[in-house]
Amino acid sequence: MASITLKNIPADLHRELKKRAEEHHRSLNREILATLKAATGGTIRLDPTKLEESIRQARSLFRHPVTAREIDRWKRQGRL
Repeated sequence: MASITLKNIPADLHRELKKRAEEHHRSLNREILATLKAATGGTIRLDPTKLEESIRQARSLFRHPVTAREIDRWKRQGRL
């Protein structure tokens, strides 16, 4: 896989990328890659099996099963 080094990144752009990375729960590097893919028309492919496993792991952190109704309520409250 190829590598690239970015130089002289304006401070405001760096802050925005870091903020977006945190919002998307990604590293800065992965956020930059996702942004470049989106800008060039590339799509980010999700592996359904890995996505399902990730969801199962996240749900296992709760003491009781999380319902769709609870998730909807949290979204309305701005918690997700």
